[in-house]
Amino acid sequence: MIIVGFDPGLATLGYGVIRKELKKKAEVLDYGVISTPKDENLAVRLCMLERGIKQVLDKFKPDEIAVEELFFAKNVKTGIAVAHARGVLLLTVNKECGRLFEYTPLQIKQALTGYGRADKNQIQQMVKTFLGLKAVPKPDDAADALAVALCHAQTNKLGSLFFI
Repeated sequence: MIIVGFDPGLATLGYGVIRKELKKKAEVLDYGVISTPKDENLAVRLCMLERGIKQVLDKFKPDEIAVEELFFAKNVKTGIAVAHARGVLLLTVNKECGRLFEYTPLQIKQALTGYGRADKNQIQQMVKTFLGLKAVPKPDDAADALAVALCHAQTNKLGSLFFI
C-alpha cells in the first residue's frame, strides 16, 4: 500500500510518501515540500499548492492519504492562512484519491512514540528509525509529513475510525 502523508501549510506544505506492506517495515519512497512565495497573493499561492499536490498524487498514485489536523493556539492570523491551505489540500486529495484520513498531533505522537506529548525531536528520531534513514529528513515539514504517513500505517488497521 502506498500512503502519502501531508503536513498542511501555506508557505511550506510538507509531503511524505511511504510504502507499507503487511508485516513488512515501511519504506520511504519520497518526501519534500511544496513552497509558495510570501510576496504572492493568497489565491495564486493556493493554486500553486493545488498544482504541487496533484503532481505528488499523479506521480505516486497513493492508495490512501493521511493529513494532520490543524492545531494553533496563539497566532490566529497564521492559523487562518494554514486553514486556507488545508482546505485546498483536502479538496484536491478528495477529488484525486478519495481515501482520506485525518489525525491530530496527539494521535501522531502517540502512534510513533507511545507518548502523546512527545517533542518534535522525539518524533523526528522515530521517523528516522522506523524508515531506516541515516539522518532525520529535512526540512521539518517533510519529516512531519512522513510522521503523518507512518501514523496512518500504524493505525490503518482500525479502518473507518479516521476516514472522512
